Amino acid sequence: MEQHLMTQVEDPDALPQPLGEYKPVDYWQAHINTLFYQLRGDQQRSFYQTFTSADYRLAHALAADYFEQVTKRDKKVAAKQLTPNGPGSNPLSDATPQAQLTVMEWGPGNGNLAACFLSHLQRLDKDGRVYPRVRYLLVDSQAHALERARAHPDLAPHLAKVESLCAEVEHLATIADGTVDRIFCNELWNELATKLMVKKGGEFEEEHLRPNLNERKAAAIADWSGFVRAFEGKDIERLKQFPPFLDDLIWEREYHKVDWKDVPFRKTITEFMKAIDDEVLVPVNLGAFASLKEAKRVLAPDAVGFSSFDAGTADMEVLNDPDKPCYGQFGGQYSFMVNLALIQAVAKHLGLNAVAIETQREFVGSRLGTNVMTLMDLLACHPMVGSKVQPWELDRLTVKTIRTLNETYESPYQRKIEFPLRSEMPAEERDAAQGILLSLKPNGIPDTIAYVTEEELSQAQPELEHLGYEREAVLMALGAPPSPVEYYHFACRP
Repeated sequence: MEQHLMTQVEDPDALPQPLGEYKPVDYWQAHINTLFYQLRGDQQRSFYQTFTSADYRLAHALAADYFEQVTKRDKKVAAKQLTPNGPGSNPLSDATPQAQLTVMEWGPGNGNLAACFLSHLQRLDKDGRVYPRVRYLLVDSQAHALERARAHPDLAPHLAKVESLCAEVEHLATIADGTVDRIFCNELWNELATKLMVKKGGEFEEEHLRPNLNERKAAAIADWSGFVRAFEGKDIERLKQFPPFLDDLIWEREYHKVDWKDVPFRKTITEFMKAIDDEVLVPVNLGAFASLKEAKRVLAPDAVGFSSFDAGTADMEVLNDPDKPCYGQFGGQYSFMVNLALIQAVAKHLGLNAVAIETQREFVGSRLGTNVMTLMDLLACHPMVGSKVQPWELDRLTVKTIRTLNETYESPYQRKIEFPLRSEMPAEERDAAQGILLSLKPNGIPDTIAYVTEEELSQAQPELEHLGYEREAVLMALGAPPSPVEYYHFACRP
């Protein structure tokens, strides 16, 4: 297949300067992830926000779901204990109401999901039957990430039951088999090891990458050989002495035959690829496969189960589209689409049960008893979006929309919204927008991807119409089908 650059070179005469050799995508993915989180981990929200960075509704949905499932299970166990000689009864079962409940969160980010989950679970548990038994375990491969998560202010009241484990989620060696009740992760699978495979003439090939800097950027680095050594060796302290470079990486790619000795689930992958046309690139999320295998090992037989929330698709028509987006770039880091259809096939191979896939919006709305959409979904309904307007005009619309929604939106948490205004915004407009931002209440909309409910939208509709929103368009967006690549909830049980 033809070799080409993933990142456009600004100056055609400035030749890329190689930083390493061609290696499989998943090798360089892991390499860059390490550099990104060590160099920019504290700036993550400057490059992208997750649905749990500041918002609370996904956490509340998880808490409501967990409380309901544990309560139902406890009632069944209690009923069995009333008839000790009944079929299948076991008075010493780990699921008795007295047993500890280990809840694991993989990739806890800034700690907001943990804080909101535990706070809402405590509020729901009025009789104290579930929350006191919970042991909440934060899992991340980076120790500083765990420290940052534990430092979240709203996690402070719950710290007595919060523990940390520095480990790869694919290798939880210190966790005994069958000891965990609940596992969830948010926007983690897209960062785990992923290969990009393609079928060609009966053979399977995978994408290999080579990192470069263009000549202009390389010229700004006096000690080039020292920089290359630091890059290859992931010498973070040394790299901090050089100019920032993650945004300036140029990736060349080429294709080589898959070395199957390094790829698990070969039969499942090759069977899946029979439904994919030749020369169509497909994500193969090896890290997600390995994490599912580990989840099956550590989950108790009667566990509530595993949940992953991530951007991807289970639609074979989308996966067979040669123009689908297999990855995106954020601050130098590559994030891969999650191939939920293939993951579902691997889950079946592993013997996992009750495998289900639903949109994240469906999960949040159903567990909270309402319909939801994000602020970004709402903004996309405005007639101005998609027309020829200046970007700063969209910023102005966003700020005014947030102010309007805040009349009906009441969060149980205080979060200061971070919304940097564009420098090209006219001074008068900028002052007005800045004034609105400064006046926003602390328990209002926390960020631009926060969930808002149908009730909140309905109450704010008259004011939204003054801003140009049309009621019919908003209602259509609330019931819109999933996009080709959407945020999904993948769930299963052991």
